[in-house]
Amino acid sequence: MCAIAGIFDLYQQADIDPAVLRQMTDLQRHRGPDQAGMHREPGVGLGHRRLAIIDLASGAQPLFNEDRSVMVVYNGEIYNFPALMRELQQFGHSFRTRCDTEVIVHAWEQWGARCVEHFRGMFAFALWDRRQRCLFLARDRLGVKPLHYAVLDNGQLIFASEIKALLAHGQLRRNLDPLAIDEYFAYGYIPEPRTVFRQIRKLEPGHTLLVRHGSAPGAPHRYWDVPFQRHRLISQDHAADELLARLREAVRIRLVAEVPLGAFLSGGVDSSAVVAMMAHASPTPVNTCSIAFDEAQFDESRYATLVAERYHTHHHSQRVAQHDADLIDQLAALYDEPFADSSALPTYRVCQLARQRVTVALSGDGGDENLAGYRRYRDHLHAERWRALLPLGVRQPLFGTLGRLYPAADWAPRPLRAKTTLQALGRDAVAAYFDRVCLLKDAMRAQLFSPALRRDLGPYHAVQVLRRHAADCPASDPLSLVQYLDLKTYLPGDILTKVDRASMAHGLEVRSPLLDHSLVEWISGLPPDLKLRGGSGKFLFKQALAPYLPHELLHRRKMGFAVPLADWFRGPLRARLQRSLTSPVLEHCDMFNLPYVQQLMQQHQCGQRDHSAALWSLLMFESFLRQSLHTPGRRLEQQAA
Repeated sequence: MCAIAGIFDLYQQADIDPAVLRQMTDLQRHRGPDQAGMHREPGVGLGHRRLAIIDLASGAQPLFNEDRSVMVVYNGEIYNFPALMRELQQFGHSFRTRCDTEVIVHAWEQWGARCVEHFRGMFAFALWDRRQRCLFLARDRLGVKPLHYAVLDNGQLIFASEIKALLAHGQLRRNLDPLAIDEYFAYGYIPEPRTVFRQIRKLEPGHTLLVRHGSAPGAPHRYWDVPFQRHRLISQDHAADELLARLREAVRIRLVAEVPLGAFLSGGVDSSAVVAMMAHASPTPVNTCSIAFDEAQFDESRYATLVAERYHTHHHSQRVAQHDADLIDQLAALYDEPFADSSALPTYRVCQLARQRVTVALSGDGGDENLAGYRRYRDHLHAERWRALLPLGVRQPLFGTLGRLYPAADWAPRPLRAKTTLQALGRDAVAAYFDRVCLLKDAMRAQLFSPALRRDLGPYHAVQVLRRHAADCPASDPLSLVQYLDLKTYLPGDILTKVDRASMAHGLEVRSPLLDHSLVEWISGLPPDLKLRGGSGKFLFKQALAPYLPHELLHRRKMGFAVPLADWFRGPLRARLQRSLTSPVLEHCDMFNLPYVQQLMQQHQCGQRDHSAALWSLLMFESFLRQSLHTPGRRLEQQAA
């Protein structure tokens, strides 16, 4: 795994400043601690940091074709590179290395921009073609690897794996995007393609960007989407066998490495399935790592131990205690923009633990989105059945009015919380799902934001993120729709961002077999009732895994990878919370209603309400502001050291 960076002059062919390019590259040293490489020529400069995994001796980058007219910097793994290498050799291409990187330059020569359609893996790369005077940026289908870019006022396009590298360029404006702030407090992360900085964009998963010298960049091109094309009639038994065969293959091709390899083992179904398939494919015991918690309601370590013992893995576990909240500022610096998923804490620790023993770790990421594992899918489908009884034109005014009139009673027993139910019945499917996944509901954000921020937002509403994707959804059933929305937003924006930054902070490569795009395509075509049946998600997956995993693990209640924030904010984090949310940083940014922030803290600390999600999002936002905007130079220099 690696880091890339670069500068492309859209209109001139002036020299690229080597000091700026080197700083952009070296700020990402943690992603590639083994080697550094840089290439400059008039109008273009490419930088690379390498974490060596395959072909340790000859895989340095930037990597060139034979006549050095095409060069690439690349972050990722292309698992089908041996087959592609043989295919390209038949077309007359010659290879001087055994690494997957060289496949990219020859695939570009052979197929041009459609080369990405031939790659099976995770990747983000930038390719410069001197003859065509063009720069080609590409990101993998599911968004496992990140790629950020910005067009500067001086006519340069800059790009990098992480935002911190772009911030090193003196021409980049650091203006915050108010729409991104609304999205952050709605989702807990900032969905693609936006970033917290108005001038910086994320290249969306499954997209490429082709930029030619002498013209402004056009819109990115989407080269792949989740198809959700229903399979022909298929029996449940046959589907289970096919699912296992495809999972075995997705795991097998991810076991190629010239460095120590292992797996995360949380004790959940997905990571346990990956470990089971690894154990059957590996001639030696698998290295596994897990995190344990002091609080029993958050601790899955017992189930991880069951799987480790069953497959005789070399298992290592580490306990996350309350003092781990000291990571707050470190995490805010790591993610470069506000990120409110508190499971980033244990994710950071499990990556740290794994890196002590391996350089590559397989994970179970993607199983919940592909196989309908989230409880919110079950709840959404239940609500959809009620909404289907009346047309939207009747429901919206009727239940919308009743919902506004009924008093809020979040503190009351569930049967008395009719306001939420009435409001949900008055929404369409996308608005209802947005409300279900929303971190801070609409009314809460309206109270939290200052008048100035609300003016900047104008009519914008964060639900538009989901509406944009819903318009492209190829499926018509309600389960596939919300799975599609999560695959486009929550998976790349939260789950994969969290794992990428936490693993790369330790120079650890993470591979996700359940995000193999051919497996994702096949699973998307399964009938919805093979994914979610009788209120149980991952129905077919669990049936297929019955011979491989303990029954009590397969059929227990899903726990998730959470931390006890509510208790921390009333205990060891209480003073830190008070100090951060009354800091001059929040006061001077003029984005928040500070009396309301005080109200949230008081209600939480006296036990009246659980505002832990809102408080954590504010805590992380304050840390981001303080580090990224108020002392940017010092922070960037420290990370480069």
